[in-house]
Amino acid sequence: MKLHRNLVFAVIDALNLIFNENEYADKVVQKVLRYDKRWGSRDRGFIAETTYEMVRYKRLYTEIAEVKAPFTRPDLFRMWAVWAVLKGIKLPDWKQIEPTPERRIKGKFDELSQIRKFREAVPDWIDELCEKALGEKLWTEELAKLNEPAEVILRTNTLKTNKEELRKALLNENIVAEPIRGYASALKLVERANVFVTQAFKNGMFEVQDASSQLVAEFLEVEPGQRVVDTCAGAGGKSLHLAALMENKGQLISMDIYGSKLKELKRRARRNGAHNIEVREIDSTKVYKKLYGSADRVLIDAPCTGLGVLRRNPDSKWKMKPEFLDKIVKTQHEIIRNYSKIVKPGGKMVYATCSILPQENSHQVQSFLKSEEGKDFTLVKDKKIYASKSGYDGFYMALLEKSIKY
Repeated sequence: MKLHRNLVFAVIDALNLIFNENEYADKVVQKVLRYDKRWGSRDRGFIAETTYEMVRYKRLYTEIAEVKAPFTRPDLFRMWAVWAVLKGIKLPDWKQIEPTPERRIKGKFDELSQIRKFREAVPDWIDELCEKALGEKLWTEELAKLNEPAEVILRTNTLKTNKEELRKALLNENIVAEPIRGYASALKLVERANVFVTQAFKNGMFEVQDASSQLVAEFLEVEPGQRVVDTCAGAGGKSLHLAALMENKGQLISMDIYGSKLKELKRRARRNGAHNIEVREIDSTKVYKKLYGSADRVLIDAPCTGLGVLRRNPDSKWKMKPEFLDKIVKTQHEIIRNYSKIVKPGGKMVYATCSILPQENSHQVQSFLKSEEGKDFTLVKDKKIYASKSGYDGFYMALLEKSIKY
């Protein structure tokens, strides 16, 4: 493999922004890829994949390279050299790269590979917390899977097309995608590609959405003509899916505390041809209190640690602090109690997270059912999804029904 200096330097720039400036990996990679318009898809792939891999295994590489944060530029080059040696790449004769003891690197790697927190590169506190919550066997399997890069999964927008038509449209643009058994609207790319530049995307035929995430809207059992409220809609991936399942009939109210995310949802809804979505920014409690007792279906896609989606956000494990878990569990506790009141008698609600921790999932649901706000609800079913078992993101979803009082 021939290494190009400008590509390696771009990786070093990216790592500096992520590790030292605390910027988000996905935004940094987008920024760095704009450095040079002449870079082809292979060059861009090298920068993105190398950066993500080094973020993923930061703890392992820093340990072998014997460097500590904040990282100087020579530190980052030492980490990169460790990555290259372990990949079997011949190191170039550049002044930035010191003489590298390849044998010692491989020996240190063999030694650290015996210890899970180094091998899978995870902070001590997350390793201990998840082992305690999930048991050693499941956590070890899960962590290994969460370190694999996520595949590109598309959700067919059934307001505009069907899975087979979408597959053909993509094939016409030289993108091969295949259906996944057990997922009604999903197609998986055989090879990574920038799908956002395709005509099929511009025409609103699909959204990029992980297969596990696609199960959430279906879990809510919506029907055309209902009043549905998506309480933590964000940029609207699940709202758009709900609109499709409702066949654009009825009313879908998508709410969020962030107006900027709702703006993005409006833009996406136009492209998707989803006309039954109405966005409402939660700038005071009045916004959701007005809806109490009025909705057939309510989705609470709660904010969470995101431990189920480390495959696509590997930098979050380094940014997260132990106190964040306590804070987010408290937030979830309040959200489910406040937003559950929107469900009308006989209506249903889904509580979902992209976490694998019981504290954020089944424990929250059980605690809610025992509370004053949850006494009229029963748990119909719930689903725990682990990346190590499904091959897709880790998720939790619970369907609850509110009884009718006579």
